[in-house]
Amino acid sequence: MTAMVKAEGVHKSYGAAHILKGIDLEVAPGEVFCLIGPSGSGKSTFLRCINHLEKVNAGRLYVDGELVGYRQKGDKLYELKDSEVALKRRDIGMVFQRFNLFPHMTAVENVMEAPVQVKGESKAVARERALKLLDRVGLGDKSGNFPSQLSGGQQQRVAIARALAMEPKLMLFDEPTSALDPELVGDVLDVMRDLAESGMTMVVVTHEMGFAREVGDSLVFMDGGVVVESGHPRDVLTNPQHDRTKAFLSKVL
Repeated sequence: MTAMVKAEGVHKSYGAAHILKGIDLEVAPGEVFCLIGPSGSGKSTFLRCINHLEKVNAGRLYVDGELVGYRQKGDKLYELKDSEVALKRRDIGMVFQRFNLFPHMTAVENVMEAPVQVKGESKAVARERALKLLDRVGLGDKSGNFPSQLSGGQQQRVAIARALAMEPKLMLFDEPTSALDPELVGDVLDVMRDLAESGMTMVVVTHEMGFAREVGDSLVFMDGGVVVESGHPRDVLTNPQHDRTKAFLSKVL
């Protein structure tokens, strides 16, 4: 079975700052893969490399068996054109810390926008799916509301519906609850649980250890741009083997 995400020796630097120092990992289709670690450990950077929002400096990154951002001829890599990258990015949904909704559009218009503009779908078809997706994330009654009329948690659920509207085969979540008030976190995590149960492949950068323990299939602890420890979430969280993992978990659990 082809891995949905495969990283081989992935490095990323910004000038002299070496952020990712040889990441190797695999995410199986249908797996919920959680990334944890302190701020600055490279988790979000790695996530952004998966859909080529950031370019890797060395190594190989594959999504569903295809190189991300490049094509290989012989031993050489050739960067894909922006239009080719955009085409592949359609298959990858991404949900950020900040919701990045279009403020001048209603919830349903936000969810419809990409299928109409990018895929050329008719507005009627896109609208019908958008309404179903808003229903799925518990916001069927808010379809006509603008982002300013929604709570942070509701905006984040619209953002998830928007990512799902492109019918992706992979969903990336970059700390989707970290900007939310604590009482709004549960609603977003419930939507993510539902997605996991439906078989969606998900890579989740998170501080929500309970979610990682309950919903995650695999967990990686990153620090200083490397994978320090990996395994089943319950094993890593309850019985960490590495001193650095133990120190981190003692502060967050």
